[in-house]
Amino acid sequence: MTSSPTAMPQNPSARPSPGFAGNSSTEDLRTAIDASFGQTLEQLKGLVAIPGIAWPSFDREPLERSAEAVADLLRGVGLDNVQILACDKPDGTPGGPAVVARRPAADGRPTILLYAHHDVQPTGDTGLWETEPFTAVEKDGRLYGRGAADDKAGIMAHVAAYAAVSEVLGSALGLGVTFFFEGEEEAGSPTFRSFLEENRELLRADVIVVADSSNWKVGVPALTTSLRGLVDGTIEVQVLEHAVHSGMYGGPVLDAPTLLSRLIATLHDDGGNVAIKGLVAKDTAAVDLPEEDYRADASVLDGVRLAGSGSIASRLWTKPALSIIGFDAPSVDAASNTLLPRARAKFSLRLAPGQVPAEAMDAVRRHVEANAPFGARVTFTPGESGNPFLTDTSSPAASLAMWALGEAWGVPAVETGIGGSIPFIADLTELYPDVQILVTGVEDPDSRAHSANESLHLGDFRKAILAEALLLVRINEQGL
Repeated sequence: MTSSPTAMPQNPSARPSPGFAGNSSTEDLRTAIDASFGQTLEQLKGLVAIPGIAWPSFDREPLERSAEAVADLLRGVGLDNVQILACDKPDGTPGGPAVVARRPAADGRPTILLYAHHDVQPTGDTGLWETEPFTAVEKDGRLYGRGAADDKAGIMAHVAAYAAVSEVLGSALGLGVTFFFEGEEEAGSPTFRSFLEENRELLRADVIVVADSSNWKVGVPALTTSLRGLVDGTIEVQVLEHAVHSGMYGGPVLDAPTLLSRLIATLHDDGGNVAIKGLVAKDTAAVDLPEEDYRADASVLDGVRLAGSGSIASRLWTKPALSIIGFDAPSVDAASNTLLPRARAKFSLRLAPGQVPAEAMDAVRRHVEANAPFGARVTFTPGESGNPFLTDTSSPAASLAMWALGEAWGVPAVETGIGGSIPFIADLTELYPDVQILVTGVEDPDSRAHSANESLHLGDFRKAILAEALLLVRINEQGL
């Protein structure tokens, strides 16, 4: 995502409303959060110092230590029922350790599940970092370090909000609260589905808050209301039984890389729109992104024309996007004067909300088979798939979240989409079809999650804690 919306949608839920979470109680929560913010920040720094990476090639000990540290934080806010749980992967090796803690709901009260993840991405090239990746450093109102934003700040937002609500409400807190802090999200959540199935009742809730997204920009909060889905696969073109001398045989037949390139070129029209029939595409984004901001954030070179039609936000959030992310052919340094018999490419197709992944995969198959150049043999191999996600913005939870975000920031919240996917949300909606899912976050366009110099804006972090505290209070007071 990027900054500076060109239009702000009207947000009736941001208007003041009566009840406990009026001005006086908002200030009570704010006071409690401010009083403990120094401790919250030190606890976050402590989490950043633990290099818990769930990738199989990394030492598991820091990941286990990270789970223990998170469990201690939950015990520190008065939760007794804290567990560290894991499922085995299909190969028998253990999945990442998840931390689960519960405060049961009073009779007739709803339960809210607060999700984040404690594992982090590897650092990449440490030479690109301006600070030590696993030493949290405050600078110019931001906290730098791997996981400072993605997603250890999400954990601390949940913990600090709950602590403030517990302090302000005391025995009046009847809302059920379940904490679920995953330990393998950055490794693709390989045991997430089996973990849900094994712990289905333990994790059952009326509302799920996934704190793993971004705000619109510094100073403007957002509720992520759409995520694109995903299908991928490979396309192979074969023209010869074996390689032959390019001088002796070249001319009457075109080599496989050339024909594969011609096939790939049919996937987009001349304007850069995806040209595969049968895909869902909508120009319905509620806000738009200035072209200059997108170019800067995506590092687009001067002179490169942007692809597609419609608003830039819609091209990112509510329309399909197809990329070739791999290409098998001999490298330039190893090239010889031969006609190559076969070449293979891997595609990644992001799907608009409302698209059924299986139908999208079939659409790609039909397209490549119908556009086989010069009668070449085309083999299509489907890969992974994931469902898109669209929030019911009319739901009580979404309305309350928009109100709470606007109250905490002092400006109306916006509804945004994300061009990427969070595949495990599809598992949540499938296993809990009646749950209301809210995708929130503490990041901003300059957080650089997954990249060098990842950072968290501390002012917005404090507001994110307040927004979640307000949401908890309002659901506790009004129900759903």
